[in-house]
Amino acid sequence: MLLPKKLTLAAAALLTATLFAGCASTSETGGADAAATPQVTIGIGGQTLLTYLPTTLAEQLGYYEEEGLDVDLQDLQGGSKALTALLGGSVNVVSGYYEHTIQMQAKNQSITSFVQMGKSPAIALVVAPGSTEEITSLEDLMGKSVGVTAPGSSTHTMLRFLLEEAGLNPDGVSVVAMGAGSSAVAAMESGGVVAGVMLEPDVSVLAERTGAETVSLADLRSPEGVEEHYDTDMWPSSSFYSESDWLAENPETAQKLANVLTKTLAYIAEHSGAEIAAEMPETFSGGDLERYAALIEELKPQLTEDGRNSEAGAEAVLDTQRIANPEVGDAEIDLKATYTNEFVGGN
Repeated sequence: MLLPKKLTLAAAALLTATLFAGCASTSETGGADAAATPQVTIGIGGQTLLTYLPTTLAEQLGYYEEEGLDVDLQDLQGGSKALTALLGGSVNVVSGYYEHTIQMQAKNQSITSFVQMGKSPAIALVVAPGSTEEITSLEDLMGKSVGVTAPGSSTHTMLRFLLEEAGLNPDGVSVVAMGAGSSAVAAMESGGVVAGVMLEPDVSVLAERTGAETVSLADLRSPEGVEEHYDTDMWPSSSFYSESDWLAENPETAQKLANVLTKTLAYIAEHSGAEIAAEMPETFSGGDLERYAALIEELKPQLTEDGRNSEAGAEAVLDTQRIANPEVGDAEIDLKATYTNEFVGGN
């Protein structure tokens, strides 16, 4: 049976109004918010390492959310693995070492660092507890197994640099991937390697577990340590970097990420190690919050205050790459294309 024309028109009007109201409700709430909130996946080259602390601290403090970002942090246990994930498209941004931008330019791939966190390598070449009598110099490493976070990572590059600087053949050691955190400490304890290139808090955790003072063949965990090997006290290390095309296509998202990290760096400068440690995930302290707080306090001078890179620092990293990385060697490198300070207050 047909409905009266007037009733049909009224029903149609009511249906239209209902649908419109529903659409308006969606656009004003979840639908619009979801569309307006940039989703960013960040790969970290070893999330528990102190050099990457600002990346996780920002999440703990709610800074990504405050900037309107939906961020997924992925712990990839090594800088080279994080870089591979970026090139493969599984992450948008890497919390990794600046040097990878230089390495990729030598391979004709454009990667750009846009926030600089660390200003020293934060690395120490540590002798394994069971090898302190056997290994007393860099020369003693020849023919032996030495641990790095991952082959091709910043720890591997620094190992090659230190050996080359000492006049030794970096291919004369057998490189073992030992990751970061508990796996790195276990590798050093087990005797699977005679030495390892380590970062904090792993160095201190190893010393505490063995009850012996750490023996280092080289220590670049401070600006003073950097000056022993370079003509500058800055060696840009941990940073946010991404493919240059991604930055060009997502400048607003990059700016939000830069805002987050500069705000986090300011927080670190203004708060004690104990206050910062209390904000971090409980598992990161390894069960010793006091020691973790002390390590964070020691970390603070190794971080930039404003997220900026420097020309002298970039040159120091390039020098390392030219010596330690055959793929860079004498390749023509445009350093100005490997980093930008655009998002942190100018070039």
